[in-house]
Amino acid sequence: MSNGGIIGPVVNPFQGYKCGTVTSFTSPGTFTKSTTNTQSLATVLVVAGGGGGGAAVGGGAGAGGFRLIACQPVPASGVTVTIGGGGAGGPGPGAGTGSSGSQGSPSIFASATSPITSTGGGFGAHGNTGGTGGSGGGGERGTNAGGAGNTPPVSPSQGNPGGGRPVDIGNFAGGGGGGAGAAGTNTPTSPTGCRPGGPGGIGFDVTPTFGPTQPFYLPGPAAGYFAGGGGGNSTLGSQGQGGLGGGAPGIPFPQASNTGATGTVNSGGGAGSGGCYPGQAGAGGSGIVAVVEKNGLTEAPGVWSLSEQYNYKKQGTWTSPAPVSVDYLVIAGGAGGGGDLGGGGGAGGFRTSFPGGTKISITGGTSTPITVGAGGAGGASSVVGTGGSPSIFSTITSTGGGGGGGASGPAPANSLGQSGGSGGGSAWTSASTPHTGPGGVGAGNSPPVSPSQGNNGGSAFYAPGGGNAVSGGGGGAGAIGSNAINGGAGGAGGAGSSNSISGCAVTYAGGGGGATNNAASGGVGGSSIGGAGGPGNPPYVVGGSGTINTGSGAGGGGNSNAGGSGGSGIVIVRAPGSANLGASPGTNTVTTLPAPAGGCKVAIFTVSGDLTT
Repeated sequence: MSNGGIIGPVVNPFQGYKCGTVTSFTSPGTFTKSTTNTQSLATVLVVAGGGGGGAAVGGGAGAGGFRLIACQPVPASGVTVTIGGGGAGGPGPGAGTGSSGSQGSPSIFASATSPITSTGGGFGAHGNTGGTGGSGGGGERGTNAGGAGNTPPVSPSQGNPGGGRPVDIGNFAGGGGGGAGAAGTNTPTSPTGCRPGGPGGIGFDVTPTFGPTQPFYLPGPAAGYFAGGGGGNSTLGSQGQGGLGGGAPGIPFPQASNTGATGTVNSGGGAGSGGCYPGQAGAGGSGIVAVVEKNGLTEAPGVWSLSEQYNYKKQGTWTSPAPVSVDYLVIAGGAGGGGDLGGGGGAGGFRTSFPGGTKISITGGTSTPITVGAGGAGGASSVVGTGGSPSIFSTITSTGGGGGGGASGPAPANSLGQSGGSGGGSAWTSASTPHTGPGGVGAGNSPPVSPSQGNNGGSAFYAPGGGNAVSGGGGGAGAIGSNAINGGAGGAGGAGSSNSISGCAVTYAGGGGGATNNAASGGVGGSSIGGAGGPGNPPYVVGGSGTINTGSGAGGGGNSNAGGSGGSGIVIVRAPGSANLGASPGTNTVTTLPAPAGGCKVAIFTVSGDLTT
């Protein structure tokens, strides 16, 4: 042939990784990166030791902190792994006495550049407030609350609060410990004579990351779940069950053996409370660390002519500047929560072509500006939260989330949730009962696009003379914000929406929770990435902030406190492996996906910058 080579289809090379290597640690050790992990990235699960239970009809213990970090850099050198032990159960040395348990110990994946530490679970209490930790322990006696979770705070959250005893009536009873997937449950306020102990919060399912079966999974229905909370106990009612994921139940009253059940080994599960006096409580379950690596190799599939090889080599690139059809995910900034028992902020607009939508064509050899929207600031006392800023890629604009309404007494003007990608939750006002405001709630998908970029916020409730001032949750990409309920927590933020354009299933754009003045906790943030609303019990706090680079809304502020800040947005562009993608500035990245995805290249923008093709 005239070119002296082989004629065949032009297929550009790519570098991909094929998931395969899973390493788990049930005791301390050293992680060594696989030689086939050319991307030097991994997803790392770090679960700390669960807390010890409260003795003698105490509170259930909190689960160990749970952190599942995708795209974690792993060095060529070894990484020290520490496995946290479970906390000791509270002793009950004599009739009429008892004590709280001990906090669990942390687990650590000690990468030099970006270590991951999960905090031990909070102790279950005896006659006290539950301990703080990865997830909080249950409180017992009086009106003692459960301990705070996600302490110290990390993002995404490593756990949830424990349950408490909201009303000092009837028998002794303890709340359940918090779990990775849900808060521990309070002891019920009725019936007054035989209130049961609170169940522990559920753990978190890791099967979407590690697959349906692994040798380190727990047996039975709990397979794949980790970090469940421990159950509380009661002198007259039934015991609280442990949360799925290694949480232990409380001990039935009375029972011949009064020693509390222990959290499951290597689950990070919280312990159950002790039984009748003396009632030694159980110990927490030890933690675990597991790593799944993205193994890869460089490939150049297809048949190549010698001239093609020569020309690409001469140019210093194996890519072509021809027009490129790309998929996109464009998430705007989430909104701030309203101040002073305010509504939750709405999530930023969520627009994507992946999978199966209409792609955008970009001319090769050009630069395209990318705008990543900032999260909105929280509103001060009685002030509406600030809306999020838009994110923009080519012809696609996602609108910032609508601010959460600010509580305003008899003046409703500031109380309405604002419109946006997803709408903000409305805040309470004494102008009407219940208050939803003119036109209802903060409107989502505003301005309208198809498919919809978001959902409405939730409405508020106010009962004159009853002190029930409860605000609605902000809308999320996957669901509307929940309406406030008389006598309850604030409205929950709307759920976010999961997308795998980056090669990892990640949830984005959860709504912020509404605040309340009459419950132990405000509304939870949507999909645990929206900020939580402020609680009705002291200490009153600023609303929780939305998770950065997810476009999630913030929680409404507690009594006389400001709302939280919305999470910043993100833009992700996915192109064929032949594309010569570049992203600037350096905080933005370009990676290559596994061969089953065709070696696609993915540019991730966490800040505004430029995409080159």
